[in-house]
Amino acid sequence: MTRNHCLIFAIFMTTSCQAQHGTMDFEKYDPVSTLVVPEHKLSKAKFPFIDVHNHQFNMPTMDLGRLITEMDKLNMAVMVNLSGDNGDALKKAIANVRGHYPNRFIVFANVDFEGVGEPGWSEKAAKQLEEDVRNGANGLKIYKDLGFSVKDNSGKRVSVDDPRLDPIWEMAGKMRIPVLIHTADPVMFWEPMDEHNERWLELATHPNRKRGNDNPEPFEDLLAEQHRMFAKHPSTTFIAAHFGWYPNNLDKLGHLLDSLPNVNVEFGAVIAELGRQPRMARKFFEKYQDRILFGKDSWVPQEYSTYFRVLETEDEYFPYHKKYHAFWPMYGMGLPDSILKKVYYKNALRIVPNINKSAFPE
Repeated sequence: MTRNHCLIFAIFMTTSCQAQHGTMDFEKYDPVSTLVVPEHKLSKAKFPFIDVHNHQFNMPTMDLGRLITEMDKLNMAVMVNLSGDNGDALKKAIANVRGHYPNRFIVFANVDFEGVGEPGWSEKAAKQLEEDVRNGANGLKIYKDLGFSVKDNSGKRVSVDDPRLDPIWEMAGKMRIPVLIHTADPVMFWEPMDEHNERWLELATHPNRKRGNDNPEPFEDLLAEQHRMFAKHPSTTFIAAHFGWYPNNLDKLGHLLDSLPNVNVEFGAVIAELGRQPRMARKFFEKYQDRILFGKDSWVPQEYSTYFRVLETEDEYFPYHKKYHAFWPMYGMGLPDSILKKVYYKNALRIVPNINKSAFPE
């Protein structure tokens, strides 16, 4: 939608509302449902859980005690901090954890992509990862910058499947750590910003999220790069962040998992997609119950309740916690305990090394 279209639309909505009932921005319209159905509002998970997708950028110096207090309220037994950095910064984060709450946090390392293409860069990056793991990192997190904005020493975009990165993925496999990788963004960010785009409100309020076929590449091309990389390194365990950006196309995601046995998924920031298709989502969780991990992404404690409710209950037509993400209501999948346990902690215990198992039931 162009700037003029947005202006016309806003004027139309404002004048229409003014004419009838006074001024109200359509983004503030949030009617209370009159539907009367059973409700099970959950403030904590049924079982202790491991959040494999969290970010605590100041972990080297933060007061972890305050974080633990909030985690305990949610029944979060272990938080995986994906923002561990590397080198000295990583060592400081791990020292803080080990000195205070060694059983409650897992730290992943990150790659510094500066200098890709310089002589010896690939070997140096792989060596740094090996050192980070020996210093206490239990996984590797790759941000969406790879594929979007990482450039080599000649100024060329570095693709996700660039062969110069192969030594990194091979080192992760050698060290037996998982790689949690975020590639691309929701497909709607690539679609025209018009009245048909269901993420229009998010793009209108966060215009920097809009993408295009030349910004930097088409959606499908970016994910194809990721999938080729997965296939090229079958001995490395990968976790595709955000359900691989196919939470709204579970059939396609299922075919991907069928073809790539080394790939797992987590549902950080995409619970709204699962909550609007409870029957399809439940079938997916039943079939791929050994390959799905709990992830949230942003640390906003009150938002976890939506995740618990979608996973655990059979509630109908309840609101999502962030309107610009999803204006549609949620429905619970009502997963059985056997699957909940796998999603909440068993799969993570198997995939992520060195998590203390004492806090979890059999």
